[in-house]
Amino acid sequence: MNPTADVTGGDSVLDKRLVSLDDATRALAQTADFGKTTKLRRVLEQLRRVLLQPGGAAAVQARAQALEEAGLFLGTDWATPEILVPSFVGPGLHSGDADTVVMEATSELRTLAVARGDYVHPSLTPEDARQFLSQVLAMNLELLFTPPSEAERTRQGRTAQLIRDLFRHVAEEVGYDVVLDKLVEEIWRVLRQRPIQVDQVASLITRLSVWRGDPDVDLSSGQGLDRLITALFGTTEACRDDPGVDVFRSRLQAMDTGGLQYEASGFARAMHDTGLVSPYHAELLQFLRHESDYLIAEALGLSDTGKNCLLRYRDLVHRLIEDAVTPQTAQCIYGLALLLDRGILYEPPVVPSLWRQIALDLSPAARERLVAAFGDDPGPEVRLLAGVLSMLGQPLGIGQGDNPTCQSARALSMWAYNDPDYLLQMVVWAARDDEIIMHFEGQRISSQESTAGVAQTLPIDLDPVSLVVVPHLDRIYAEMGRRCADRPGDPHRWVNPEFHGWWAARGFHINVDVATGNLVDLDDFLRQFHAGYHPAYNGGQPLIHPQPAGVAVTDSAARYVGWHAITVLRVAPDPQDVMRVYFYNPNNDSGQDWGDGVVVSTAGNGERFGEASLPFDQFASRLYIFHVDPLERGAPDRVPAADITAIVGYIERSWGADRLPGGELQAAGNGTPA
Repeated sequence: MNPTADVTGGDSVLDKRLVSLDDATRALAQTADFGKTTKLRRVLEQLRRVLLQPGGAAAVQARAQALEEAGLFLGTDWATPEILVPSFVGPGLHSGDADTVVMEATSELRTLAVARGDYVHPSLTPEDARQFLSQVLAMNLELLFTPPSEAERTRQGRTAQLIRDLFRHVAEEVGYDVVLDKLVEEIWRVLRQRPIQVDQVASLITRLSVWRGDPDVDLSSGQGLDRLITALFGTTEACRDDPGVDVFRSRLQAMDTGGLQYEASGFARAMHDTGLVSPYHAELLQFLRHESDYLIAEALGLSDTGKNCLLRYRDLVHRLIEDAVTPQTAQCIYGLALLLDRGILYEPPVVPSLWRQIALDLSPAARERLVAAFGDDPGPEVRLLAGVLSMLGQPLGIGQGDNPTCQSARALSMWAYNDPDYLLQMVVWAARDDEIIMHFEGQRISSQESTAGVAQTLPIDLDPVSLVVVPHLDRIYAEMGRRCADRPGDPHRWVNPEFHGWWAARGFHINVDVATGNLVDLDDFLRQFHAGYHPAYNGGQPLIHPQPAGVAVTDSAARYVGWHAITVLRVAPDPQDVMRVYFYNPNNDSGQDWGDGVVVSTAGNGERFGEASLPFDQFASRLYIFHVDPLERGAPDRVPAADITAIVGYIERSWGADRLPGGELQAAGNGTPA
């Protein structure tokens, strides 16, 4: 074994352990593939011992090619580094399994060897390797700048420091400036999607702000970082030095109207630029309630529609600000501004529904859940009211968290987008009565009487409204599915219109046979989708109501991952005149690589905040369920055969690979679509 650049540094302990590692690697290489598992334990143990030593990371980096060629990664996802996902690295390194930590660490060092040109990899270029490492470091920045916590030391022992030594070695090789640039770029990418929940982003910006003040940490690069920090902590002249709320309030009291207007417009500009709201903005808005409606409109950055709503429903808006806006719930200010700009207060039921929400008494169960998730300062009523404002203003910013509740998240989004007073009714039933009652084909379904939902545990990583409502919706959705269990075909044919609302069209198309998982009627399925949604084949009719749909999600290697619920919002040409489907994806971050060149866009292709999009043919290639009005037939026969063939090609190269082999409808099933 001849490492390309052995780095041992003369440390006798490290030297001895490297000899053992080299012996173990040689034995692994000389063993046939079927017997390598018997030799792998020794290699992993020696790798762990080496990585715990000073200089160990550099030594393993030098041996990366020999380790891979010996078969260290054989039979694992690490064997195909070109499809690895940066966001999975952190959880792997924090795994309680020592072998997983060692494999993940060795994989990163292999990628580093490729990035530096020391290892010419057959499937990973130096540029891709460098970009991957930059993303990994950006997503785990705390591992560069903070020591292990007591919990980490207790759980992982010396491995916690091993991980930090690894990250420092990688960062020194890649360059801290590249890491920071990638991190800031990632923050902006997430914020462009305008999620309701921004706590993690705000926490990361806070840490960056603290690190920037540390003379031992070089954060001089990072284009756009200053704008993010000032959006939260130094938005305007009066809070540039982050003086604290009390000092800021005293400064406001000393200002004339011109000074207050300058402050108001500064906060509004930062809020609409970033989607982030400073805690100082909340203090300003409370102060302006006693000053001028004009200044409130300036502080919210309202359009003409929003200003008219503010003036028409002044008492309600003032009360919403008084009751919901605090430094801890400042993010709801953005929701309030967008709510007013949407003009939904002009819908007759919305204003009295909001007055009811303000006076709502919460059930003990709802109160307990909100306090457990957010604490009791401010109280749960304030948290829920603030959450309502955010959801009504940002219906496409709702996320399902780390929970299998995409159907419920989609329903909340559709109601906030399309039927806000119905959403407000759902909130009242869940929060006040601890029960939601819906009807399925005339039969009553109670969330309290229904058995378990899709989620096995109560979700906690949600916005306040979802936290209270989703457990009820999840149980009702599952019960509707159970009542369709003895019917042939997919239950979503009946469940979706009953669960989401009358506007979910009754025409239903699916291209998967539920019993076998095989693809069926693919040509007709794709033609009907064109006829229902593509302007060239549906008479130029824009989509009137958002429609539920189901997609087959694939990973970056185009391998099938699972079924997922989304909402089709509109179909329109993008700025480059490419016809695209714009849709809502409830899984927190819509920017995903689905493989085979199918990369979901969230900005730059005509997307509105919160929308994801794909070219029409690429979207159709991942679609497996959609709804259409059966009375609006369009022109399916006019769709060119070449367009259908191109879409089928995408399917054959991805999730349909084992469902449509050689163009024949005969694949083994992969479970019931859900």
